[in-house]
Amino acid sequence: MFGASREIKHHLQKLETHLQNESPLLVDAVKGFRHLDAIGYRLGLLGSDQSYATKIPWWPLVSILGTYSAGKSTFLNSYLNCPLQDTGNQAVDDKFTVISYSNNGESRTLPGIALDADPRFPFFQMAAELEKVAPGEGAHVNGYLQLKTCPAEQARGYIFIDSPGFDADAQRTSTLKITDYIIDLSDLVLVFFDARHPEAGTMSDTLEHLVAGTLSRKDSNKFIYILNQMDTTAKEDNPEEVVAAWQKALAQEGLTAGKFFTIYNPDSVEDINKTNAQTRLQNKCKQDMDEIVDRIQQVHVDRIYRILGNLDKMTREIEQHTVPKLRELVRSWGRGVLWRDGIAFGLIGAALLAGLLAGGFFQGEWGYSSWFASSLERLAENIWYPIIGGAVIFLMLFLIHHGMRVLSLRSVLRSLENDIYEEGTASLRRAVIKNTRFLRSIFRPDVVGWHRFTRNYLNRILDKTNESIQTLNDQYTRPSGQTES
Repeated sequence: MFGASREIKHHLQKLETHLQNESPLLVDAVKGFRHLDAIGYRLGLLGSDQSYATKIPWWPLVSILGTYSAGKSTFLNSYLNCPLQDTGNQAVDDKFTVISYSNNGESRTLPGIALDADPRFPFFQMAAELEKVAPGEGAHVNGYLQLKTCPAEQARGYIFIDSPGFDADAQRTSTLKITDYIIDLSDLVLVFFDARHPEAGTMSDTLEHLVAGTLSRKDSNKFIYILNQMDTTAKEDNPEEVVAAWQKALAQEGLTAGKFFTIYNPDSVEDINKTNAQTRLQNKCKQDMDEIVDRIQQVHVDRIYRILGNLDKMTREIEQHTVPKLRELVRSWGRGVLWRDGIAFGLIGAALLAGLLAGGFFQGEWGYSSWFASSLERLAENIWYPIIGGAVIFLMLFLIHHGMRVLSLRSVLRSLENDIYEEGTASLRRAVIKNTRFLRSIFRPDVVGWHRFTRNYLNRILDKTNESIQTLNDQYTRPSGQTES
């Protein structure tokens, strides 16, 4: 693979080997990312130690978000059948916890740097992302993240992320950044609310981010909203009122349809007297819990669609968004060089003209005409004099032009830093620098690495990705009603 470092090549080779027996479609996806990387290297969007394949998790990823004390950790412990996470009525854990299977029979807690430095897990290079939104916080990545290993069979083949209480963290900007990051990566997002706090309207800020902010997403079907701790309302014999209050609050944020579940953990509550309403609630909670478990188990299939979808999205984004933006920046740089050159050379020419006018050169009264004439005679006597003189003048003009190129580049990079362009600012910065290197003409017709071959290459990646999606569809649906012979 052109441009990739030895570490990236080794990582992708290990990934292909791991996926070989699990899913041929994912092996094809790795190859697709290799081809996309090659384009990224040519365009300057990727460094040699980077790969588009490392920007996504390759394992089924389930994230658990919600308000503090909403029973997220209790639910996770119950599902995994392992007392992995601390639980309590207050915010007991203020870190994002990535949970991964371990076959050594014990659980271990590892610091956040274990995630930041390992491309196999979510949060790879998260320290750099934190630094962008909260300067100085990148060095404190261990205060935000941790990795826990789990020997439970339910964890095999999955990655779970347990989040801190959404409104319990004082470092809100960084927490929101990480929350948005894991939402983008996840195959399934379970959003928990606490039924013991029925005054849902007072949590408008939390609801706005966890509900309203997700409805416009193309992958909004991966969100499941869960009203937990329903055993409390069963004891008080008003479960329907509590559920209605929460449904109203969610509807005000725009959630009028979709998956909304009511559950509680039967292992964490005592027996309660059963009225008809309570019995209906308990039956509903059991049905909802079964459906949530089924949805988690379906994540393996969702993961394949997600990865193929990400390959398709990244490929289209290069042609439809990144290259046009890069082209605009490079042309802006070229225009900046031209008008800066115009000003600089114009000032030099004006100064020279002013000197000639002041000396009376155009009136034939130049005071230094005899000196000028004798200097021309001496230059004519030795051919090297005009060559050296011309070289000095050319060097001076070149240095001025080079200085204008540097000033224009700095101006473009500053504007890029202030521009909100999804998450591609670093890639664009790298590509702009590549397009403005020494001897890159400001009149170049297009950006470096972009031509008909590149466009055709991208189209072949898209075609292969679409074929893989169709192959995956054929495993679950047959619109014609025919079966394989």
